[in-house]
Amino acid sequence: MAETAEQQTAEQRLERLRDALDSGRLVPVRRILKSLHPAEIARLLESLPHNERKVVWGVVDVDDQGEVLLHVNDEVRAALIQGMSPEDVIAAARDLDIDDLADFVDDLPETLTEQVLRSMDLANRQALEKVMSYAPDTAGGLTNTDTVTIRPDVTLDVVLRYLRLRGSMPDHTDVIYVVDRYGRFIGGLSLERLLTHDPSERVADAMDTELEPLADDLPAREVAQQFENRDLISAPVVDANRLLVGRITIDDVVDVIRDEAEHNLMSMAGLDEEEDIFAPVAASAKRRAVWLGINLLTALLAAQVVGLFESVIDQVVALAVLMPVVASMGGISGSQTLTLMIRGLALGQIGGGNTQSLLKKELAVAAINGVLWALVVAGIVLLWFRNPTLGAVIAIAMIINQLFAALSGFGIPLILRKLNIDPALAGSVVLTTITDVVGFFAFLGLGALVLL
Repeated sequence: MAETAEQQTAEQRLERLRDALDSGRLVPVRRILKSLHPAEIARLLESLPHNERKVVWGVVDVDDQGEVLLHVNDEVRAALIQGMSPEDVIAAARDLDIDDLADFVDDLPETLTEQVLRSMDLANRQALEKVMSYAPDTAGGLTNTDTVTIRPDVTLDVVLRYLRLRGSMPDHTDVIYVVDRYGRFIGGLSLERLLTHDPSERVADAMDTELEPLADDLPAREVAQQFENRDLISAPVVDANRLLVGRITIDDVVDVIRDEAEHNLMSMAGLDEEEDIFAPVAASAKRRAVWLGINLLTALLAAQVVGLFESVIDQVVALAVLMPVVASMGGISGSQTLTLMIRGLALGQIGGGNTQSLLKKELAVAAINGVLWALVVAGIVLLWFRNPTLGAVIAIAMIINQLFAALSGFGIPLILRKLNIDPALAGSVVLTTITDVVGFFAFLGLGALVLL
């Protein structure tokens, strides 16, 4: 229900903005944008055609432009930056956190990147270069270097006076990290302990030494799992020598989860989650043509199998009528197993120790559903065509295809992952081919043997 309400709210915001644009006056447009968070503005920009998007972007407050650019997808960001002057780009980047700035700069043309780097002071530039040295989909790439660190040999009272002297703390700070004289991570002092323990107590006695840091090369997907499993708001990140690199905060992890979900959803259709929904027609057609071509090849393979039994179909027309039933039921069953496997792999729930048990379970489910629906379809065929033999043929073919579909849905993601191919991107195409070919071959082959 919450998702539906949020979707309605987003639709209402878009409708209000469209009404304001149709009025021809920018004052109501500016008023609407002023009331929104930069992420909400980004979603609105992605929902607008190019000409309207350009008008709205010109009204976005300069102080919000950096945050807005971070939340739009890559294609929209590139198009917006292309229309900005170097001075505007530098201004947009000025107030971003280091981890966000690394994502922002990574998408800039080289000349603009150099100008942004030159506009920064030495300390921030070095911090940015350190974060940019990591792959963006690792813990190091998500790290914000803006952290508060203390030494273990001081008292809590000293820490409190130090924080008052600072005057502010980085967003989402729930733990202050304790490091030794060389910058190596030792533990964490939660704000709760800082405020509730005796001020004369030393940090070494009050800190949590069991706080586990994240390795800087940990994949972003596993970072998200750690946050989920440990209910984290922030987490320290260390390098191979246990030197504190910085911290990851929950807002960045939410972005990782959202991006992963969008990637899996779009990949199943052979699309890129960063694609602009209002991208130029030629560019969109070119992208989609690739997967349509691949699908055509797989469809031709299935058609070739059907062609092998052309004479059988000519003599028993009912086979042609019922062929889609066998293939469709196998496709749905295989898709269920495929989706379960992709989700399990994404969450790290599937490994060498449990694959055999999972395969047995999926085959058992396929066998039960295969027999159940085979009997249902056989009964329908018997009533429709008054042919018990035809009913038996389609029932056996459905059971065979259900078992192959489960086996394929289980094995395809594992094989693709070993080949370093995204299962979400190619799995459904391969699965559809297998269920169509096996379904047609089983049904028409049995028909040729029994009905002629």
